[in-house]
Amino acid sequence: MAAVTAANVFPALASQAYLEGKSVKDTRSLVTDLCRQFYTLGWVSGTGGSITIKVHDDSVPRPNQLIVMSPSGVQKERMADEDLYVLSADGDVLCSPVKKPYPNKPPKCTDCAPLFMKAYGMRNAGAVIHSHGMESCLATMIQPSEKEFRISHMEMIKGIQGHGYNDELVVPIIENTAHERELTESLSEAIAAYPKTTAVLVRNHGIYIWGDSWISAKTQAECYHYLFDAAIKLYQLGLDWSTPSHGPIRDAKVFQHGERKAISTVKAATENGSHVAEPHRRCIILDIEGTTTPISFVTEVLFPYARDNVKSHLTSTYETEETQDDIKLLRIQVQDDLKQGVAGAVPIPPDDAGKEEVIASLVANVEAMIKADRKITSLKQLQGHIWRTGFEKKEIKGVVYDDVPGALEKWHDMGIKVYIYSSGSREAQRQIFGNTIYGDLRKYLCGFFDTTVGNKREARSYFEISQSLGVDKPSEILFVTDVFQEAVAAKAAVVLD
Repeated sequence: MAAVTAANVFPALASQAYLEGKSVKDTRSLVTDLCRQFYTLGWVSGTGGSITIKVHDDSVPRPNQLIVMSPSGVQKERMADEDLYVLSADGDVLCSPVKKPYPNKPPKCTDCAPLFMKAYGMRNAGAVIHSHGMESCLATMIQPSEKEFRISHMEMIKGIQGHGYNDELVVPIIENTAHERELTESLSEAIAAYPKTTAVLVRNHGIYIWGDSWISAKTQAECYHYLFDAAIKLYQLGLDWSTPSHGPIRDAKVFQHGERKAISTVKAATENGSHVAEPHRRCIILDIEGTTTPISFVTEVLFPYARDNVKSHLTSTYETEETQDDIKLLRIQVQDDLKQGVAGAVPIPPDDAGKEEVIASLVANVEAMIKADRKITSLKQLQGHIWRTGFEKKEIKGVVYDDVPGALEKWHDMGIKVYIYSSGSREAQRQIFGNTIYGDLRKYLCGFFDTTVGNKREARSYFEISQSLGVDKPSEILFVTDVFQEAVAAKAAVVLD
């Protein structure tokens, strides 16, 4: 083997004795064994794809553990233990393979190395898999303009960290580049933007998947590929993989996710006298996250505030009727989560166990729910009450896009009734629009709906809302959202009429 290079690691880890010790040798063998298995699955054929695993050592914190990586441009099914690279936690090469005779290529560490290091650094991963599986490639091509892959109500979703059967799985999609290393920045941005995800898809290319250990990464990789294959087959059958019912795919006019065009487009339409302003459009229902309000406000302001203040809120309001109702809903949700095997769910002791013990278990469950971005009524109701305190103390200010106040005023003047429908509680909705930098915008709104009326991706929810708005049929309502599946469900409500 090549000489050991200097690296910023624990001195003992860089020693020749450690590098040739059992822990490193076992990890090398594990990587080659997995590559042979992944080859049979079609994940690393044609020398593509790669895997990396940290050298587990109980005496070394994971961030400081050594890293074993597969090389680039080799037949993964024929790879030997001595063909692998050993890196420090900072990515410095400590051991590299010796050159083999023709027709073997000169040794080169995998081109995925910079991307692997991002997953290690940003998620404290124990292993990362890069697959070129056909399913992961085709899953990004079904809807070529979408920036996310979404699927709901499939049993194998339970195999993805932080998800249960009823949860929606969202996997970000980044665009492919000519060279693997050029994906590093966009992969990093996707990891930061989607704190819940354990994978990033690369369009027309493959997927990066990570886990706390090689077992976690492998298990999730198998589940991801299963779900991608299921989505492709459902698509071929004309069925919608992203909705809970998996019913027929319906054509719908949507506003592309991630674009700031929803409000401006509808406002322009009303001002120019186009279809939105026609008499039969009597009401407009607006989504919040990504439509009226930046997603970053929710993920970077509201969620952290709720997480950081949940314990103090429960402690100070524990005996109130409102908080006791919140706790009752959380108990019901957690009991179901435990039955479903949802990651992060812990039992909540009975009231006679003592206030502090009950609150400690509630905090643990709520923090796990927030981390997983679960859109469930029990969490949203509690968050709404915590945020209300934040707004009252002026610690939070509602944020909306610049075009929202003008649009709301215009529609109000035209006699068009505007409502809000969001996964956040009605309490939270009122606080956001009542405490913006533009003042109180609730004077332009006629009402608020949350998930107590139903899931936002189910047609029945929109039909039930239409029954509360005093319109003759759902087609008299325009729903504005940045999520394709919600637009599909809203349009399907017409069929239920």
